[in-house]
Amino acid sequence: MGEETGIVVGDRKELTYVLCQGAELEHGLMCEYLYAAFSLKGTPGPGLSGDQLEAVERWREVVFAIAREEMLHWAVVQNLLTAVGSAPYVSRPHMPHQAKGYPSGVQLRLLPFGEAALQHFVYLERPEGVERADAEGFEPGGPPLPPMSPEEVVPRGQDWATQGHLYRAVERGLAFLADRLGEERLFIGPAFDQADEATFGWPDLRPITDLEGANRALERIVEQGEGATGNWATAHYGRFLGVLDEYQAMRKADPGFEPAYPVVAAGMRAVEGIEPDVYITDPVTGGCSDLFNAVYELVLQMIARYFAFGHETPEQRQILANTAVGLMFGAIKPLGLLLARLPVGPDHPDATAGANFQLPYRASFLLPHRRSAWLRFAERLDELAAFATGLHPPEGEDVTAAVSQALRRSASGLTAHIEAV
Repeated sequence: MGEETGIVVGDRKELTYVLCQGAELEHGLMCEYLYAAFSLKGTPGPGLSGDQLEAVERWREVVFAIAREEMLHWAVVQNLLTAVGSAPYVSRPHMPHQAKGYPSGVQLRLLPFGEAALQHFVYLERPEGVERADAEGFEPGGPPLPPMSPEEVVPRGQDWATQGHLYRAVERGLAFLADRLGEERLFIGPAFDQADEATFGWPDLRPITDLEGANRALERIVEQGEGATGNWATAHYGRFLGVLDEYQAMRKADPGFEPAYPVVAAGMRAVEGIEPDVYITDPVTGGCSDLFNAVYELVLQMIARYFAFGHETPEQRQILANTAVGLMFGAIKPLGLLLARLPVGPDHPDATAGANFQLPYRASFLLPHRRSAWLRFAERLDELAAFATGLHPPEGEDVTAAVSQALRRSASGLTAHIEAV
């Protein structure tokens, strides 16, 4: 890997702090990419001809595929956290995130698919040594964060420029701590607490038990994101560049080409004092938005439970993983695509809502005691299924009905594995 300097990882606490930043970053990128993919139109109409739709669907699949790989990276970071004796970390700053605690050049925000979003994605995935500017509106928010000094005992944010820079610092920190503590003392988290290929269906996801496995996992993240030096075609960076070039060419050929709905990062309410830029005032749209976010929060709880389980058997943990993945495809995806078409409200007649990934709070999402956790999961799924049944969005009732059925199936699947008292 590269030779960036500036990030000091001198003890286990700072290592886990940096890994948690990595988990936040992968999580935030997932949300950005899914939001953009959801925003793309699915049928011809104003701004999109039938001939152009094939390219738009291809772009959607590219962005979805990259988002899935970010989920893989997120799982790898959870394995790394577990391997060095930490808890899973599935929380993140509220959307839209601005640079507070991250380096000033690292900012995340939900954007509809378009030139600004693609320029932003290319910037975030850029390899070491590639100079690019972020999209308009993402100007650095302050001076660089200084590296930690040997006298500091409380971990804090430090400066990094790219994802690769962050993970190369993790690699150096792991090597330093393995030398200081010994690998057996550093990698104290058991392999059975971690995810593998079978868990979520991702290839090359393996438990981490030593420095060699950790380095292999980190290299996979970096090469999949920015690519091996000079070979970017199949990496996230190169794939986003290809989509950006094709999008710009199609806009040049047809200035009226508009492949995305006019989504805005609208929300129903403020969370912990953070106000959405636009409030949803259409009640049906608001209900669909709340349903999306409630399912999203529940998926995070299930994933946290998978990594920080208590008395679940391997078979029961796999049921949790399968349920979480099933909810992503049976509820998150259809609701995300639907929200891109639903109106914000009369105050914003030309805007649609989009899926804002708003969490009700920042927390660990952990639940105690296996039986009570599973009862709560099943109970919440039933509540959300009933809520979905009461939603009747225009041209979207089939979506909410199908989501309700998917939620009930998930609840029944979990309930079948909850023992009676």
